[in-house]
Amino acid sequence: MMHVIEVDPTHHYHFVTGRLAEAAVRAIVADLADKHSFDYSIGVMPITVAALMTPKWLKRHLSVPDVATHVIVPGYCEQGIDELAESQNVPVICGPNDCRSMPELFGGTRPDADFGQYDIDIVAEINHAPRRSVQDVVTIARQLSDSGANVIDFGCDPSSRCVNIGDYITALVDDGLKVSVDTFDPWEASQATRHGATLVLSVNSTNRDAAADWGCEVVVIPDVPGDEKSFEKTIDFLTTRGVAMRLDSILEPIGMGFAESLVRYAGVRSRYPELPMMMGIGNVTELTDVDSAGVNMMLIAVCQELEIQSVLTTQVINWARSSIRECDVARRLTHYSRRHAVPPKRLSDQLVMLRDTKLRPYPDEALVAMAHSIKDNNYRIFAQQGELHLISAGLHLRDDDPFRLFDRLMAESISDNVDAGHAFYLGYELAKASISQTLGKQYEQDQALDWGFLTRTEDLHRIQRTSRHRTK
Repeated sequence: MMHVIEVDPTHHYHFVTGRLAEAAVRAIVADLADKHSFDYSIGVMPITVAALMTPKWLKRHLSVPDVATHVIVPGYCEQGIDELAESQNVPVICGPNDCRSMPELFGGTRPDADFGQYDIDIVAEINHAPRRSVQDVVTIARQLSDSGANVIDFGCDPSSRCVNIGDYITALVDDGLKVSVDTFDPWEASQATRHGATLVLSVNSTNRDAAADWGCEVVVIPDVPGDEKSFEKTIDFLTTRGVAMRLDSILEPIGMGFAESLVRYAGVRSRYPELPMMMGIGNVTELTDVDSAGVNMMLIAVCQELEIQSVLTTQVINWARSSIRECDVARRLTHYSRRHAVPPKRLSDQLVMLRDTKLRPYPDEALVAMAHSIKDNNYRIFAQQGELHLISAGLHLRDDDPFRLFDRLMAESISDNVDAGHAFYLGYELAKASISQTLGKQYEQDQALDWGFLTRTEDLHRIQRTSRHRTK
């Protein structure tokens, strides 16, 4: 998280930037100073792109006014910041990489040191596991564990008994994994627990007689969803035999009693406050035509507030293919939220995937100023307020269609600046920019669009080229 300044009216903040972002920094800082009542000055370094500054370079070029109590440099200067502060005899604060994020430096919330803790276990099911080889099951299980699963659930095939189930369970346990088995077949459950499975899903009136012989914890469910009488009888039966259990009243899919099933979970928690509970959330994520991240977040939130200590899920259908990681982030957000009695906001942006946390458009005057100040032929691309902007020395094109924008560029007299490599690069960047406008995401040239924890970093191609021509 970015450092947050506790503003003191007696402070004078000296903001350091490059020539390209000067206009934007002046506009943004003026608004911040008016809002927070602080004095400031702005130092424009003899360099075009602020991202190319380093603390070592700044030691030679930075001149701090005597009235300054703090210096704020771009976030790219983080490495070596202490040495820079010593050379200036004034505290140096590393701000954001992007000047449009400057308001966050003077506000927002920061999670405490305990952010990241959780108290909900994720049981990740491998569906129809016996149809795969032992090695394939182990490989999948490792991936699920790496994504955040605490228990790997070996999902048996209801149509046929897995006669070598012991080989599977042994391989998983030998790999250091905690394992459960999903079956109603008492023989499969017995074999699985003999080879190291520590949890059986699930037990009702059809197989409860055998449960006492397994020597492990079981998940209790009603004979049919909503059948509270059968549910209670199985709980009582296992209690008298000393069988450890967690309760799952069964989450129904949307359209088949979803809301009522949530009410049942609340009722079970009220009637059995001392017993652990589990919720099988895959019945909703796998059976709903919607990206799973938000659904998982809300279901985990329900579990957090009802003190349901484990969830069973899978990630079979494509829109739920990252459900385990989504649940892992969600349980950390909701744990912090409940513990500190705050909404799960401004804590982590890992689940903000389709859109972005906020958009940071440049003021129109800043783009105009850039177009007049740029002296090289490298192309800068901006996407904001429904339009794409292409800026270079003596050039500022804008359009809402990337194809028209490129056609206009090629029609310019300087189109000989666009070779095959340039054309590919511009097409790639304009495609990202166009996607950002469609979805409401922030576009930053040469940086990956932010897809939360699914983001893949990209090389800074334009910055690398620009660095060869920067002003010293």
